[in-house]
Amino acid sequence: MAGDSCQEDSRTRGAGRFGHAINASGSRGATALLPVVSKLQEVRRLVVGISGSSAPHYGIALLRTLRDLGSVETHLVLSSGARRTIEIETQIDPDDVCALADVVHEPTDFAAPISSGSFQTIGMVVIPCSMKTLAAIAHGFSSDLVSRACDVTLKERRRLVLVPRETPLSLIHLRNMVTVTEAGAIVLPPVPAFYHRPRTIDDLIAQTVGKVLDQFGITHDTFARWGGVSAPAEGPPE
Repeated sequence: MAGDSCQEDSRTRGAGRFGHAINASGSRGATALLPVVSKLQEVRRLVVGISGSSAPHYGIALLRTLRDLGSVETHLVLSSGARRTIEIETQIDPDDVCALADVVHEPTDFAAPISSGSFQTIGMVVIPCSMKTLAAIAHGFSSDLVSRACDVTLKERRRLVLVPRETPLSLIHLRNMVTVTEAGAIVLPPVPAFYHRPRTIDDLIAQTVGKVLDQFGITHDTFARWGGVSAPAEGPPE
């Protein structure tokens, strides 16, 4: 089944690019504990959640960028809704999205390392973030691993970035955004900018991806930053 592919991926690529092993909780049955290197502080891990909102393109672009940068170990959670949205809105197999991450966790696996605050990360981003996931985060309702990992990120006072993809917004949506902001999260809507003269949809997506990376202090060059406008040359005095 399609859902099993990511699970298998979690076992076979659990060590990631950074050479250490983690809790192989993706396997069925008892959890196997694997050794962890002693210098965990040297590993920069970022948890990436993709929910069932429209526009999974943002999450996919972020994973591709992080893979190319190679400076952060990515831990991916695809919600069940995200798999379906990816199938509908893109021409990409959800399993190929899983392959972009260093480690993949099943959305129902509450024994995954990222469900514990003792597992060190630099934070988490949910991109895109559905209104259902936003509501779960706002009210501390850990219905799946995405919302649980967000809850952990908040309680550990780590950086949590939510990229909501919905319009128009109801009062409930707005109040939930206020609630998560008061709890320490950063709400970063994918609002397109045009000062960098985008020519394609990918250019617009890349700018939002860059804004997300900025929140975690990850160096990148995904878009041209605003540098001001040169003052016009002064003409001769009249």
